[in-house]
Amino acid sequence: MAVEKRQEQIEKREKILQAKEESIAQMEKEIEALKDQSLKELERIANMTVEEAKEFLISNIESEARREALARLYEMEMELKEEADKKAREIIASAIQRCASDEVASSTVTVVTLPSEEMKGRIIGREGRNIRTIEMLTGVDLIIDDTPEVVVLSSYDPIRREIARISLERLVQDGRIHPARIEEMVEKAQQEVENRIKEEGERAIFEAKITRVHPEIVRALGRLTFRTSYGQNVLQHSKEVSRLAGMMAGELGLDPTLAKRAGLLHDIGKALDYDAEGPHALIGAEFARKYNENEIVVNAIASHHGEESPKSIEAVLVQAADAISAARPGARKETLEAYIKRIKRLEELAVAFDGVEKAYALQAGREIRVIVEPEKIDDVSAYELARDLAKKIEDELEYPGQIRVIVIRETRAIEYAR
Repeated sequence: MAVEKRQEQIEKREKILQAKEESIAQMEKEIEALKDQSLKELERIANMTVEEAKEFLISNIESEARREALARLYEMEMELKEEADKKAREIIASAIQRCASDEVASSTVTVVTLPSEEMKGRIIGREGRNIRTIEMLTGVDLIIDDTPEVVVLSSYDPIRREIARISLERLVQDGRIHPARIEEMVEKAQQEVENRIKEEGERAIFEAKITRVHPEIVRALGRLTFRTSYGQNVLQHSKEVSRLAGMMAGELGLDPTLAKRAGLLHDIGKALDYDAEGPHALIGAEFARKYNENEIVVNAIASHHGEESPKSIEAVLVQAADAISAARPGARKETLEAYIKRIKRLEELAVAFDGVEKAYALQAGREIRVIVEPEKIDDVSAYELARDLAKKIEDELEYPGQIRVIVIRETRAIEYAR
């Protein structure tokens, strides 16, 4: 009896389980139908098939991964660049910190102030004999115009201008202006300028603490005190290059004296290029070789602008020191025309990129700010644009120092309440 009851219970449970299985199977069919219906509805709304949706998702994932990879690549590039430049920055910063220099800029035209307008007539002399004598003896043109109480001295040679300036100022002070007196004053001024050239050369040699320099090299070095390059006094620049090269050589464990010697003489050709043709670096190297300078020094002079390949570390240091001295703020002046052309070209390079709306050169051409269209350039692409523009500027422009590239991306949402 008990067995029969147990059998009945088992049969009932089997029926219940079977009913549940049928119910689950029915539900699975309904779910599958709903799934198919949902997919069809999604395809209708999205206007794409399942395969197209998969491709769309994969494309989005790839694009997002690319953005993340570019962002990470940019971060790694910056980290590696900073690490690679760290030692060089330390050496250069140390050298610059220890080098204090005056910013010297001489005018290309010498102006002599007169005590009165009446003095102009005395300088010109009867039938112009005084002014002709001054111009003949000094090789300088005297420009006397309507500018009150001023005479302008014009000559390509700064030493001639200096001789003429000293002579004219002393003649005006003395008051006796006639050909014989002019000749006497010009002769004295020439001797004074020669003495000053010698003293300036010897002072530069003494400050650099170098020895056994030929007198002709000392004299040529002294002549640089009257020479300017982009408004920068060449002798002051040479002294600065000498100090910087010596400091960097000391940091690298090299002989500072040899580096300082090469730095001091690197622009010696600028004292001679009025009388010779060719690049001043090669003229200076030949001049130094003529007076038995060290071959390392000769090569450093010849290679500091790339006319020859540097054959020593000292030559490379002179190149670096020359670039630092010339590029520091305030060291050099550009002509207005060259400056405007460089600024214009800088902005043209920036606006040539796709997605750039506007570009502005600021800080006297040392910074370029680029405003992009936010619809075309995203945040990661802005980094790419900054890097590509910096590379293009490096390849196509010549400029002192460095140019900072700033890319600005701004999204504005505008609505009106009516």
